[in-house]
Amino acid sequence: MGGGSQQTVPGEPDSGKAKGVYTWEEVQSHCSRNDQWLVIDRKVYNITQWAKRHPGGFQVISYYAGEDATEAFTAFHPDPKFVQKFLKPLLIGELATTEPSQDRDKNAAIVQDFETLRAQVEKRGLFRAQPLFFFLHLSHILLLEALGWLTVWMWGTGWIQTLVCSVFLATAQAQAGWLQHDFGHLSVFKKSSWNHLAHKFVIGHLKGASSNWWNHRHFRHHAKPNIFIKDPDINTLHLFVLGQTQPEEYGIKKIKHMPYNRQHHYFFLVGPPLIIPVFFNIHVMQTMVSRRDWVDLAWFISFYLRFFSCYLPLYGLVGSLVLISIVRFLESHWFVWVTQMNHIPMDIDHEKHRDWVTMQLQSTCNIEQSFFNDWFSGHLNFQIEHHLFPMMPRHNYHLVAPQVRALCEKHGIPYQEKTLWRGFADIVTSLKTSGDLWLDAYLHK
Repeated sequence: MGGGSQQTVPGEPDSGKAKGVYTWEEVQSHCSRNDQWLVIDRKVYNITQWAKRHPGGFQVISYYAGEDATEAFTAFHPDPKFVQKFLKPLLIGELATTEPSQDRDKNAAIVQDFETLRAQVEKRGLFRAQPLFFFLHLSHILLLEALGWLTVWMWGTGWIQTLVCSVFLATAQAQAGWLQHDFGHLSVFKKSSWNHLAHKFVIGHLKGASSNWWNHRHFRHHAKPNIFIKDPDINTLHLFVLGQTQPEEYGIKKIKHMPYNRQHHYFFLVGPPLIIPVFFNIHVMQTMVSRRDWVDLAWFISFYLRFFSCYLPLYGLVGSLVLISIVRFLESHWFVWVTQMNHIPMDIDHEKHRDWVTMQLQSTCNIEQSFFNDWFSGHLNFQIEHHLFPMMPRHNYHLVAPQVRALCEKHGIPYQEKTLWRGFADIVTSLKTSGDLWLDAYLHK
C-alpha cells in the first residue's frame, strides 16, 4: 500500500478527512531540511513547518526526520496528551498494516521490553521527585557561596584565603550545574512551567549562563549521543579526533589540523582548562545575542551584578576578574572530567539508526555508586539510566538500575560500569588510541 494512498483513518478527531497510508520507504524519503516526516506510534506526521517552531529547537526534532521517533518522543515529553494538540494538525496518515512498527534494523524485542520496563517504572512512581532532596541540594549550594564570601570578608584577600574562597565558589558552581541539569530535564516539578522558571534562576542567576542555550544544545546530545554532526558534545572543532571511524577518515584524507597522535597530551591544556572559561562563555553570549534572547540575558547579567556587588568592595575590579577566572578554571576541570568519562571512551560513529536502548547503551557507561560519586557527579555516575529515562529524578536512578542491567543481560547488550579513576583514565586512553589510529591512516593509507 505505497504511494501515500488515501483512506480515512479510524479514531482520529478529524477522521472525515482523507489520510494517507505509507510504507517505511516513503517515510524515509522525507528527511531533507525542507521536507520532514516522522512516525510516532505508527502515525505519520509532516513536521516540515512545525520543526521551526519546536520548543526544543529545530535540530533535535529534525534528527528523527524519516524515522520512528516514538521512543524519543516518550523520553522527552512529560505530558504526551498536551503535546497531542500540536501533533493533530500535522497528522497526514499512518503506516500500512503490512509495515513493522520499527524502521530499519531496530530490534523490536528490545523496544517492546523497554516499553514494558518504562510502564513498570511509572507504576512504581520513579518519575516522582522528592522535593526535600532538591531543596537541600539548593541549600548546600547557597551555603557554599556564603562560605566563600565569608572567608575573604572575615580573614582578608590574601592568596590562601582567595584560594579557599575559589574552591568554595567552584564547588557551588559545579553543584549548581548538576541542579540546573535537573530542572532542565523537567525532573523536579510536575508542572513544566515551574521547572523552566527554576531552570532560568539556577543556570542564569546562580551560574551566569543561558537556559535556552543549554536546552537546544543538551537535548541534541540526548537525542543522538555520540553521533557525528548530530551530537554537539563531540563537535571538537577539529581539535581532537574521537572514536575509531573519525581518526581513520581524517588520516585517509590527510587532514592534520592538529598533531592528533599527541592529543592525549594537549588535552590537558585545551580541554579541562578552557571549555567553560572560553568556549562556553563565548558560545553562550553569541547564542543569546544572535537569538535576541533578552530574558536569558537579563538572568545572565543578574549573576554578574550579584558577583561583583559581593567582591568589588573586597578585591576591586581587577581582583574580582581574577577571582571569577580562577573559579571558572576550577569548575571547568570538574565539569569536563565528569561529563566526558561516560561518553568519550564509548562508541562514537556516524548515524546507525539504532533503537533507543541500543543507541544509549553503546554511547554511555556508568561509574560505581558511592555517596561521594553520587554527589561529585550529580548522580551522572548513573549515566545509562539517565540517558534511558532523562526525565527521571536522579535520586531514583539506583532503584531502576538493576532492572536496566537485567534488560541488557537478556538482550546481550554490554552494561559497562567502572571505578571513578578508571573512568578518568579511559578518557586519556581513548584519546591516545584514536590518535594512534589517525597517525597510522595518515602515514599508511
